[in-house]
Amino acid sequence: PTVLDANAATEAQLSGIAGVTPEIARAIVAGQPYADATAFAAALRKTTSDTEASDLMTRIFVPVNLNTASEEAIKLIPGMTPKMVHEFMEYRPYADMAKFDREIGKYVDEAEVARLRSYTTL
Repeated sequence: PTVLDANAATEAQLSGIAGVTPEIARAIVAGQPYADATAFAAALRKTTSDTEASDLMTRIFVPVNLNTASEEAIKLIPGMTPKMVHEFMEYRPYADMAKFDREIGKYVDEAEVARLRSYTTL
C-alpha cells in the first residue's frame, strides 16, 4: 500500500482514500506544508478523533527524516514500538537508505523494512 505524502497530496488524491471526507481533504491541503509528522498529526486531530487520525496516518503521512526527526515524530510512524524507536535513533546518522535497510533489517523482516521505509526519508 502506498503512503501519500501529506505535504504533496492534492485534494483529488486524498479524496480517493477511505475515511477522507471532502472536508478532511480540504483541511489537509490547506495546512500544507507541515513542518513534520507531529505538526501533521496535530492538524489532523483538529478535524478527526485520535482513532481516525491514527488510522488515516497509516495512508497519509509526512515522511520522518531519519537523521533529524524528534523521538515524538518517530513514535508516530504506524506500528512503532519503543524498541524500534530506540533502534531508529541509535543508528543515526544514516548515510543512505541502504544503511537503514541493513540496521533495521536486523530486527524485522524485509517486508516490514519496506513498510517502515514508506514513512521515512533522509
